[in-house]
Amino acid sequence: MSDFKAGTLEKANLKGANLKGANLKGANLEGADLEGADLEGAILRWVNLEGANLEKANLIRAQLTWANLKGTHLEGTNLEKANLEGANLQGAQLTRAHLVGARLIGARLIEANLERAHLKEANLRWAYLRGAHLKEANLESAYLQGANLQGAHLQGTNLEGANLQGVHKLTIDQLSEVKTLYNAKLDEELLISLRARYEIT
Repeated sequence: MSDFKAGTLEKANLKGANLKGANLKGANLEGADLEGADLEGAILRWVNLEGANLEKANLIRAQLTWANLKGTHLEGTNLEKANLEGANLQGAQLTRAHLVGARLIGARLIEANLERAHLKEANLRWAYLRGAHLKEANLESAYLQGANLQGAHLQGTNLEGANLQGVHKLTIDQLSEVKTLYNAKLDEELLISLRARYEIT
């Protein structure tokens, strides 16, 4: 495992670098180019990656708790089972990102682009998804209890088996645009409204 001193990697060119298991805790990687880099299992707690390019990088099981990923490019990035608890992903580009089983408890995903992202079984409890773009995203069996979905775009979103109990600011109009709610868990109030709108008995 490699250790890096914090504050030395701003705008660094680390494209395709092998940083598997590296300890980058608290490092400043703002604007760094990490496209295609291997960061599997890397420790990136409290790291500053604002505006960085992590497109198609390998971040499987990476530790990104409380990291700053505001505006970061994560298109097609593999974040399977990564820990992003409390991370700031506001405005981040996560199109087609792999977040299967990822831990996103309390993460800030305000206006993040998660179109066609893979979020099966992801833990999004208490996450802030205000205005997030989730068009055609796969949230099958995801945990969304207590999440804020105000203005989130859910056109074609797969919510099969997802737990949506206790979500905030979720409307019937939003739910009417999803691909499926089969076996999803909803609050009684939303269930009643859905049944009334679609005349389900």
